[in-house]
Amino acid sequence: MQTSTRDRIVVAAARLLQRQGYVGTGIKQIAQEAQATLGSLYHFFPGGKEAVAVAAIRHSTEEFASLLRKALGSEEDPADAVLACARQLADELRASGWTDGCPVTAAALETLGTDSEIQQACADALRAWEQLVYDKLLGGGVPSQSARELATTVISTLEGAEVTAQVNRSEEPLRVAGRQLARLVRSHEVSPPPASGGR
Repeated sequence: MQTSTRDRIVVAAARLLQRQGYVGTGIKQIAQEAQATLGSLYHFFPGGKEAVAVAAIRHSTEEFASLLRKALGSEEDPADAVLACARQLADELRASGWTDGCPVTAAALETLGTDSEIQQACADALRAWEQLVYDKLLGGGVPSQSARELATTVISTLEGAEVTAQVNRSEEPLRVAGRQLARLVRSHEVSPPPASGGR
């Protein structure tokens, strides 16, 4: 039961941070959304709001990583896989009524310039997502250095396109970004050597 209460707190905090940001989310609201008492919240998170936020961001990081893994694994070709990611994000954003964008963007922007655990958790999230894209590109024949830079480009572009899609309440920014990223990835793919003909 204790684990269940902690999980409810983390999930509630993750949703609120995603929609309202860190500054706009209060500790009482988290407890209320999680159907938990303030006492139980502080029992699991003695560090208060920041500690809850860090756990929530880590939870959201893994949720988003699962989405990326599924989308990247749905296509063998890296370019098609990146396009699938953009389409998946567009579908999920539309289904949420344009409210559930990147789970770390708001918290990251609100804690810029600080040396907080929140900022570190956000940085860790972006690196983890880049690593997933990098592994897919590398496995698809993109040279290592290009794969590293492309992975950063893919995640950065999808992040920006997602915010633009939310503002415009339209899937188009993500779909356009996906198509352009796919073209970019294709330009870096190494063609397999031609089969040697027998004599």
